[in-house]
Amino acid sequence: MGILEVKNVGKRFGGLQALGDVNLSVAENTVHAIIGPNGAGKSTLLNVLVGKLIPDTGSVMFDGQSVLGRKPHEINQMGISRVFQTPEIFSDLTVLENVMIPCFAKRDGAYRMHAFETVEDEVDIVQKAEQMLLDVNMQDKLRMTASSLSRGDKRRLEMAMCLVQEPRLLLLDEPTAGMARADTNNTIDLLKEIKDSRDITMAIIEHDMHVVFSLAERITVLAQGTPLVEDTPENIKGHPKVQEAYLGQAHG
Repeated sequence: MGILEVKNVGKRFGGLQALGDVNLSVAENTVHAIIGPNGAGKSTLLNVLVGKLIPDTGSVMFDGQSVLGRKPHEINQMGISRVFQTPEIFSDLTVLENVMIPCFAKRDGAYRMHAFETVEDEVDIVQKAEQMLLDVNMQDKLRMTASSLSRGDKRRLEMAMCLVQEPRLLLLDEPTAGMARADTNNTIDLLKEIKDSRDITMAIIEHDMHVVFSLAERITVLAQGTPLVEDTPENIKGHPKVQEAYLGQAHG
């Protein structure tokens, strides 16, 4: 049994079946990629996993607990964090302040800056945020305003904001979307470093096959809302059904 178990999940929007009887098991401390063409149901599935959508049928269990019916911040407190397709940061705050905010959310569920309870509390949170920025190689940018960062650094900052909460599962929604190849490769290297240095599981939605095959240990291919095949990257590459449905196409 994986740390994340999706069983018989279905979701309709009016007459459109976005997901149909989806089953997915993500093993702990692995990188599991979910790929497929546009309309395959990837984003719908991700929104189910983070509590933004409730499926019509089926169950989603994280470490033996249901995520269904929980608010997004409650799912976050369970140990699940999400990196969005467009980096979700506080543009008018500094890099350091951005990483401090999730420390408050981890403690009391309030995703905002507020007064420190004690001097020791302030020192602890500042030090934790500074260490996190060191871990993602952004220690030289901590006083910069987040809006002034490059897209690659904004992505790196968002990952720091997620990781400072010490999640057990990191969900990544096209983390290299819109990036130049150099930033894409830097993001791949960062994710590899995160995986090697932490007890963390990753589930990644991504159209860039270079990213998928650089990171994933297991791949699920969705087609028209249902899993087409799940296998290792090596077997996925040559799978005839995958080649026919999706793999090798530049677009998503």
